Amino acid sequence: MSDKPLHDLSELLDWVKDRYRKLEVKVDSISINDCAPWYYDETEGCIRNQKRDFFQIYGLRQYRGDELIAEQPVIVQDEIGFLGIISCNIGGTWHYLMQAKIEPGNVNVVQISPTLQATRSNFTGKHGGRIPEYLEVFLHAKPSDIIVDQIQSEQSSRFLRKRNRNVIIRIEEMLPETDSHKWMTLRQIKELMRHDNLVNMDTRTVLSCMPYVLMGEEADVPFDNKKYFYKTAWTMDMTTIAELYHEINDMKMLEDYRSKIISLANLDSWEMRDKEIACREEYPFRVIFCDIHIEGREVTHWRQPLFASNGRAVFGLISCDDNGVLKFLVKVRPEPGCFDVAEIGPTIQKEHKASGNRTLDEVEKLFSDRLDTGKGIIVDRILSEEGGRFYQEENRNVIMRVDKDEIPDLPKGYVWSDYGTLNILTQINNCLNIQLRNLLSLLEL
Repeated sequence: MSDKPLHDLSELLDWVKDRYRKLEVKVDSISINDCAPWYYDETEGCIRNQKRDFFQIYGLRQYRGDELIAEQPVIVQDEIGFLGIISCNIGGTWHYLMQAKIEPGNVNVVQISPTLQATRSNFTGKHGGRIPEYLEVFLHAKPSDIIVDQIQSEQSSRFLRKRNRNVIIRIEEMLPETDSHKWMTLRQIKELMRHDNLVNMDTRTVLSCMPYVLMGEEADVPFDNKKYFYKTAWTMDMTTIAELYHEINDMKMLEDYRSKIISLANLDSWEMRDKEIACREEYPFRVIFCDIHIEGREVTHWRQPLFASNGRAVFGLISCDDNGVLKFLVKVRPEPGCFDVAEIGPTIQKEHKASGNRTLDEVEKLFSDRLDTGKGIIVDRILSEEGGRFYQEENRNVIMRVDKDEIPDLPKGYVWSDYGTLNILTQINNCLNIQLRNLLSLLEL
């Protein structure tokens, strides 16, 4: 496979900057009383809009047995959205049609997004705006055109059982570029991921599902000099799969985690203020209300609530060399909004200002020590969460290398896995959570 991109990297960076310069963007914090058509429905106990579509915000309580372990607002959005990337072999090099998309909650407004990024309300025209570009290409794709088509979870700490359809398709003939869309190679996308807050969360989750294990040597490998790739990406370990399922099924069956929707007014530790819903104690986020003006979108002016972060979370993945095979330390994690109690997450998933003073286990202590000293860190990026529901939420994404014998006895819930095994699990709904998928997307395979 040749490596002859249509554009060099500097052209793509200039394109994003130019898109930003041409925008007029204004996001103002407002009162819920000024956020029409959004309002607090006292009967239902939620924030909704007058048409009862898009999403609602309810209260949520998470229990372990009879013990209440968390309560918070949660986004309820039953519809499955569409995250799609079009690929094409152009002049012997695989390219991907990517969008410089504008979202109100983005730190830098414009980020590299999938070809198509739309809720069902978007692509059915409920918002009253234009139908998203390229939708028809995905709707008419033949089975032989499909590289990936998987329904995957979103942030289960903010959403209740929210999922999106992650799709990559191939086409035979190159589509023309537009002001908002350009073709780029997978290597270029990976290189753009080295920049903070440039490649958005939706691009990262879709690319993490690229089925290297199923595609074998036909897969698009952006960095063919990476020594570990050929030893792990095209194989899977059945023992590891059994171990992962054993851990996750134990948690689902034996730990008795459950969540319950309640009225926002019944959240004991939260209060509804004029311009926000905030926890009386330290908590990772709050709910704000915004008046938004953005040129260049399907709709240019609207109001809506957004979940605003109170600081940066840290998502970490520990790796090691195990007899020449690169292994990753993952952990089964329950979350309040999870579709089926728990999913496989990264080694570390630490929210900013998360409540609780529990003692760190040996894995968490090792990660914290290495993070402080910088020893063994191979990836350290600040990347944004989805800007359509979250306001300027950035997270620190870290991948580090350790010696395997530094953690000889793993605490319950942790499992060492090669990349190929994790990759095959991305071909199954609701196995790997979005934090782990995003970290895997940063690997320069």
